[in-house]
Formats: sequence, C-alpha cells, structure tokens
Amino acid sequence: MNRKFIFGMLAAAVVLVNGLSALAQDVKPVAVVLNKNGNELVIIDPNAMKVTGRVPVGVGPHEAVLSDDGKTAYVANYGTQTPGSSISVIDIASAKETRRVDVLPLMRPHGLQMIGGKLYFTAETNRIIARYDPAANKVDWMMGTGQNVSHMIAVSRDEKAFYTANIGSDSVTAFAFQNVPPAGSTITHIPVGKQPEAIDLSPDGKEVWIGLNQEGLVEIVDTAKKASVAKVDTKGRPYRVRFTPDGKYVICTIFATKDIVVIDAATRKEIRRIKLESVPFGVAFSADGKTAFVTAVQPDVLLRVDLEKGEVTGSVETGDGPDGVAVAGV
Repeated sequence: MNRKFIFGMLAAAVVLVNGLSALAQDVKPVAVVLNKNGNELVIIDPNAMKVTGRVPVGVGPHEAVLSDDGKTAYVANYGTQTPGSSISVIDIASAKETRRVDVLPLMRPHGLQMIGGKLYFTAETNRIIARYDPAANKVDWMMGTGQNVSHMIAVSRDEKAFYTANIGSDSVTAFAFQNVPPAGSTITHIPVGKQPEAIDLSPDGKEVWIGLNQEGLVEIVDTAKKASVAKVDTKGRPYRVRFTPDGKYVICTIFATKDIVVIDAATRKEIRRIKLESVPFGVAFSADGKTAFVTAVQPDVLLRVDLEKGEVTGSVETGDGPDGVAVAGV
C-alpha cells in the first residue's frame, strides 16, 4: 500500500479524533434546578457549586431536562391547584426564557425526556404521552395511556419502548413501537404495587424499576416478560429511582429517612445508604455515574454527592422548594 496513502489516512484519523474531543469539550458544565415554590429555574456551575443565573418560568415547575449540548433547558410547568399547560424553553447562556410553549389542551406536563432532539412528556390530566418538536415548535405526536395519573415516563434511546408509571391505576403502561413513533405499536398494562410514581428503564432495556409510594418499595418489571419479577425494600418512599449511566447501580431518594440508597442492579441488594441533613428529591448524574447531583429541601439545596465514597462533596442554596434537576458537561 502507498505510504503517502497510509500517512494520509492516519492524519485524517487524528483530525477526526481531535474534532470529536473538541466537540465533547464544547459542552460547558451546567446544572439546572427547578424551585417549585419559587416558580423559577436556577442555573448552577456544578464544579464551583455556585448559582450563576435565575430565570422565571411557569407556575409549579416540576421537571427539567437539558439539550445534549447543554445550551437549552426545557421545563414542565405542572401547575399547583390550577393545572399547568406549558413548557418553558430556556437559553442557558443568556439566562432567559426564549419561549413558553402552550400545550393546551394537554395539561399537567411532566416526566420530561429529551431524545433525538425531541422532547417526550406526559400530560397527566389527559392520560397521554406526547412529543414536542423544538425545531417545528409544535407537539407533533401523542398517544393515550388509558390509565389514571400517568405521571412519569421512561423512554429507550432508540425511541421504540416507552413506559409510564400510572399512580392512580397501580400500573405501568408499556408501549412497544416498530420504529420511532408514530410507527405501529402495541400497548400493555402491567399491574404493579400501590401508587407507582418514580420510574426508570435500565440502559440495556431489560428492566423497568418503579418506586411504590404507598408501600415504600421498588418494584422490578422484566420488559421481555412484561411482568413484575421482584420487589426491593427501600425502607421508605422512593421519590426518585434512577439507574446510573452504566446500569450497574440504582439510586433512590428516600423522603422519610433523609437517605440516598444505592442498590446493586444485578443482585438487587442495597449496598450503601448515604445519610443527608436535608430531605432528598430529584437526582441527576455525571457522565461517568460517579457523582450524583441531588435536590433537597429543609434546607433547600443542591447537593453534589460522591457515590463511591458515600460523601457530600458540595452544596449550594437554590431557593424555595428545589425538585427537578438536570446536568450536562459534567
């Protein structure tokens, strides 16, 4: 083979690797927290654990996600006594709400997930899952769950599998699509324990873990069998149940005991319980899964937690009633 050709190929490979590295480094570290009672999104430097901006949003914001590049945040304005019906779009650099999307007749948006450049969410009041396309600025797809209080959603990365936790029906609804919605689908309602709310799908797509509010347990559903296969006692209501990015561990935030519980996903055994001074709510992870960012109240803070050491390594006051949290570039 020609030596010039070989050297040319090597040079091209170096350029490609360097370009990918530069692209990864372009994601500026950022954390966003929603203050439910303060009706605002708080922008935080997750390395310095310092507030860098505050943005007013709709009433009763519950869930937030960030775009892959960390430049845009999306907020579900769930509402309080009056149901909310909007999604706020936030520019992180300018710390401004650039758009408030009216999703009526959909109400009580919740459970946001950003996949493939589109935003999936539940409309709890309507018993619907829906998708918002930011580029077209419209809701471009929706489908009913047929269940009561479909609150949280878990979506596979290929957008072919969806799962909702239905608090009012004691069920998980599984949607299986042949391709990205609205391709052909099948729907299965899976009975689970009392008041399922927290939900997450394992990275390999084989299991769904659900927090049972009334029972203080986590229930595990086998996605192939579409059936419950086990329960794990978390000794308190698991407000959020989240897989670490590598799928090895499941993190639960426990109201009653002010704990973060770390469960080995393979053995389904608790391996660590991290005591906190505040009541933990939402949780997000660094890319390597070694660090958790946890919102907590009384006092109202965002905590940075080293999951390997079981230690809180940073804290910053957020405002009134922090709940939803998302991070990027960390």
